[in-house]
Amino acid sequence: MTNEIPVENLTREQAKAELKQLADELHRANQDYHRDDAPVLSDGEYDRLKQRNLAIESKFPDLKRTDSPSDQVGAAVSEKFTKIEHSVRMLSLGNAFSDEDVVEFDERIRKFLGITADQPLIYTAEPKIDGLSLSLRYEHGELVHAATRGDGAIGENVTANARVIQDIPKSIKNAPEIVEIRGEVYMSHEDFFALNKAQSETGAKTFANPRNAAAGSLRQLDSGITASRPLRFFAYAWGELSAPLGDTQSQSVVRMGEFGFKTNSLMKECDSPDAMIAHYNHIDEMRADLGYDIDGVVYKVDDLALQSRLGFRSTNPRWAIAHKFPAEIAHTHLESIEIQVGRTGALSPVARLTPVTVGGVVVSNATLHNPDYIAGRDSKGNPIRDGRDIRVGDWVEVYRAGDVIPKIRDVDLSKRPSDSVPYEFPTLCPECNSPAIREEGDSTVRCIGGLICPAQAVEGLKHFVSRGAFDIDGLGNKQIEAFYHDETLPIKTFADIFTLETRDNAQLAKLKNRDGWGVKSSENLFYAINEKRVVALNKLIFALGIRHVGDSSASLLAKQYGSWSALTDAIDSIQDYQGEAWENLLSIDGVGDVMARAIVDRFHTPEQRKIIDDLVVHLDIQNAIMQDNAGSPVAGKTVVFTGSLELMTRAEAKARAETMGAKVSGSVSKKTDIVVAGPGAGSKAKKAQELGITIMDEETWLALISAT
Repeated sequence: MTNEIPVENLTREQAKAELKQLADELHRANQDYHRDDAPVLSDGEYDRLKQRNLAIESKFPDLKRTDSPSDQVGAAVSEKFTKIEHSVRMLSLGNAFSDEDVVEFDERIRKFLGITADQPLIYTAEPKIDGLSLSLRYEHGELVHAATRGDGAIGENVTANARVIQDIPKSIKNAPEIVEIRGEVYMSHEDFFALNKAQSETGAKTFANPRNAAAGSLRQLDSGITASRPLRFFAYAWGELSAPLGDTQSQSVVRMGEFGFKTNSLMKECDSPDAMIAHYNHIDEMRADLGYDIDGVVYKVDDLALQSRLGFRSTNPRWAIAHKFPAEIAHTHLESIEIQVGRTGALSPVARLTPVTVGGVVVSNATLHNPDYIAGRDSKGNPIRDGRDIRVGDWVEVYRAGDVIPKIRDVDLSKRPSDSVPYEFPTLCPECNSPAIREEGDSTVRCIGGLICPAQAVEGLKHFVSRGAFDIDGLGNKQIEAFYHDETLPIKTFADIFTLETRDNAQLAKLKNRDGWGVKSSENLFYAINEKRVVALNKLIFALGIRHVGDSSASLLAKQYGSWSALTDAIDSIQDYQGEAWENLLSIDGVGDVMARAIVDRFHTPEQRKIIDDLVVHLDIQNAIMQDNAGSPVAGKTVVFTGSLELMTRAEAKARAETMGAKVSGSVSKKTDIVVAGPGAGSKAKKAQELGITIMDEETWLALISAT
């Protein structure tokens, strides 16, 4: 858009018209990029328009459209391809953004496996190709199908197109009966420029970058078009195998090369974090001369037996990480510092910047973390940026961590205004004027207003209806904002959601007659709310938004107590953070003193408890369903590990026990069933003996859980 009116000067009529124009333009851009793999807008222009859309919505929240680009990610999945379910999920990788992150990755691996710092541990390091992931399935040496990553579980069937890529063999020799080879489809810089030139000469759409060109070329209905495109393929991983390709990652990649696949010659074995980082720096120096796009270096534990022991988290393997290259750096003016108040009362400072392009994206905001970061200190009081503080009016160096989160790296003191003054962090909440305090040992300043603070109330309600919690269709962030500020049909507390229909029926001005609503949409909302009256115990606990209690912690609490009444009875019986119920709460593996106090405080604070009690009368809370571990000799039993374990690490023992349906506790009590005592077991073993609890050594425990 040209001659744009500054957002702060827009009238409501102008804002409404521009939001429609922006929605149309951004929706088209999403389809161009995600569905057609042929973006017209540059990344920078796309993000600039999206930022403007957000700014207008922030100024006029009631004008936010139901089809707002702010609430959409990508475009609808194309139905032009049939789907293939991956026999082994295609997961993503965790990220490292600094040398320290790489060292911590090595330390986590060693801790989990019980390997000391002086014991050998080999990793592979290889370039992270910026392309499109592809899985190739071979049976009896013949290529039978090819699938994109998709959502990790189900991908698009692009078999016909994969067959015309020269780097992909149609058959392989001396291979296991079933082999799934995985890698990256990409396009070289030279081929990308040649393709765009040819596309331009024929009047066809050009591509924004080699990654989009590769994706668009692979996802063609006509394999003849794919065949005409200069696509390449690097193999680096595998899915289902009927027999191993080797004992190590590096051996397996060599084997893939013997099958006829191209593998990356820059892959190297490294015996330490220092060696990994050195290879990372070497590859970074070579980036401009590689001839294809990479965005980091991937490290993997080389030994496949160790990979198996390490296993997976929900979305990525423990044994691998992607060390991303630093994003482009830019300099701009810090116009102001604003404070945002979150769901838990945290006051988060945000730098408002003169818009600047960083790594292909227009950035106008950056996180400032906390008061220490602004003052030029880390969490331990050590100076950062050589102790230079950040002030309004400064010229700052901005970067995007992991190409996602804008941050301020440094300050140019030579351009600091002579009348500049240090930033004073507020001592009162900007939303409700309640005191904002910083507890000892906490880096964050928090508003103590609780739900009398509008920001905390609104953010708490947004969390309550979010996907991981109650997940109520039709009641998203925009609707919560509108209902919270509504004078005739407000939603101020959790219970208000479930009384919405009754209150609507009791008044003349019906929801269905309001702007943006109709008969069908209001009926759908009431139906969606009623559908969520039946809720799993762990979902309810998570939805309450108790500080420090995330999705995993909520599941631990649900598993421990089993029912809502058992949970509330136990917490109600706790006085002064003491007694058996308090000890039982602390004994849950994963629940520490800080989290336990936050749970007790939420239920013991009268105003907060009333909000909870008002809510649960509208709900049918389902008891926790214990994992079906029929035949497991330890299902439902509470186990404590103490002393030094010699046959497996503590992390492995805990994971194995929980897989078989046991509850692992950190302390011994009357409810403990088994204590597994290794060498050096002290007070826990003694207490177990006094209570008459079964005590066994590690070998006996392994024999017990193996007898299934």
